[in-house]
Amino acid sequence: MIVLIPAYEPDHKLIGLLRTIRDDAPSVTVVVVDDGSGPRYASIFAEAALLGADVIGYATNRGKGSALKFGFAHIAAHHPGEDVVCADSDGQHQLLDILRVGQRVESGTMVLGVRTFDAPAVGTDAPVRVPLRSRLGNQVTAGVFGLLTGHRLRDTQTGLRGYPAAMLPWLQTVPGARFEYELNLLLQVRAGGFGIAQVPITTIYLEDNASSHFRPLVDSFRVYLPLLRYAASSFGAFAIDFVALLVIQALTGSLLAAVIAARGISSAFNFLTNRHVVFAESKGRPLAGALVRYYTLVAVMLLANYGLLTTLVGVGLPLVVAKVAVEVTLFFAGYQVQRDLVFAERVGAPQLPQAGSSRTASAARA
Repeated sequence: MIVLIPAYEPDHKLIGLLRTIRDDAPSVTVVVVDDGSGPRYASIFAEAALLGADVIGYATNRGKGSALKFGFAHIAAHHPGEDVVCADSDGQHQLLDILRVGQRVESGTMVLGVRTFDAPAVGTDAPVRVPLRSRLGNQVTAGVFGLLTGHRLRDTQTGLRGYPAAMLPWLQTVPGARFEYELNLLLQVRAGGFGIAQVPITTIYLEDNASSHFRPLVDSFRVYLPLLRYAASSFGAFAIDFVALLVIQALTGSLLAAVIAARGISSAFNFLTNRHVVFAESKGRPLAGALVRYYTLVAVMLLANYGLLTTLVGVGLPLVVAKVAVEVTLFFAGYQVQRDLVFAERVGAPQLPQAGSSRTASAARA
């Protein structure tokens, strides 16, 4: 097992974690990625190397997602066949939890170390003091994630995650350079053919999480961007479909004709927007295959749409109310199918670190 720690401008907490690993789990190999922290932090990384860590990195800050992918490529090249556990550098993850996550890693399964936000703090009976931005951010993300995917995760923002060696090539193909990368992994993991397991871990927040480099506004926008893009595309298609349905139904007097024609117009808009904006990474896949899959989904959704509309209107609901209810119901199912089947990106060759771009432990000691 390899412990991978992305680090940007770390402090003594990184050194404390490395010292604990050296003393209590000396057989564990640690790879630390310096995410462009700069000369001011060179002494921290030098000390990390002296504690046995394999220190790699680059000069300019690229973001957590880039640091993780850089580390995955390094591990795949230099430690083939080894499972990986990712931990943060800010002291939030205990060695016992890191090892527990590593023990649960199995081929084909991502393991999340999930925090319990109402659990007592270590060594006390009082609840952990969780910063408001962290508590709300995780609750909102977990709720939206559950609605869109149908899978309930207790902690979507945990940085303690385990990955089997078989996942490393795929991990390097998932888009995202900063904090949004870890949410993208969760959104795409099942489309990649992998499962998710959850392991409870200790909840630790030091100094109100002051050492975190997460920027609430900018990085929250990045995290939610995949969901916002899909929602915007779906809302645009809904608006087109809604107006077309009312106009065509008024002109023809046929609900069936109105549903079919309106869906044909709105689906063309939705397909083009999803292919080129929402799931832009899928553009490498053949257009014909995506069209067949998409319009197969449209046909299924059309039958469901008409069946539900007919049922609701038949029991006395106004057409407008019935239309809104049906679209909301089918929104989440449509997202999952489009992401996992219609527009699932093609897995390409992993990008390995360029020669000369890493600093091994031995080089750092020099």
